[in-house]
Amino acid sequence: MEITLEKIELVKDRTGVSYREAKEALEVTGGNVVDAIIKIEDEINAKVGAKISDNGAKVVEKIKEAVKKGNVTKITVKKDGEAMLNIPVTAGVIGTALAPWLTVIGSIVALGMKCEILLVKEDGTVVDLTSKMNETLDDMREKGGEAMDSVRSKVAEKADAMKDKTGKARSDVDEIKDIVADAAKEIKGKVTGE
Repeated sequence: MEITLEKIELVKDRTGVSYREAKEALEVTGGNVVDAIIKIEDEINAKVGAKISDNGAKVVEKIKEAVKKGNVTKITVKKDGEAMLNIPVTAGVIGTALAPWLTVIGSIVALGMKCEILLVKEDGTVVDLTSKMNETLDDMREKGGEAMDSVRSKVAEKADAMKDKTGKARSDVDEIKDIVADAAKEIKGKVTGE
């Protein structure tokens, strides 16, 4: 398939990427606009997945910081109000003893298993890390939804504009055909003497 500027602009407007990225996606997909859009969306989704994994790593880092401060006595992971993990934390237990549990907690966060991750401090106060993480994820989803709505709106506008231009071009071509036909008749009449 041929890669045209119109195809590049359509992919660019639909996905919000640069002209270069749109052209590269079209080249990879043999000029197929739909496949190029899907390819770019898959890449965007992979980046969002990486950010979610980053959130898991951030939660693990926050837990490590709190444990290093020495005021956390227990880490609890709950699902539907029921404790799945109860990890007692004693002073100085950060290294190899806690590492596998932190990996599990990071995986739970990365997979979005809708669990509560609670840190219980020495004074009995409970810090809910999950609510902070969920607020961040909700913000990401909201901003992503707004961006997609904006992209869809732009695509619809561009498609309408292209339809209008195509319709006008067709009427211009028809008008030119009529002019050429009239001119041909007039020339034929002069040549043949009619």
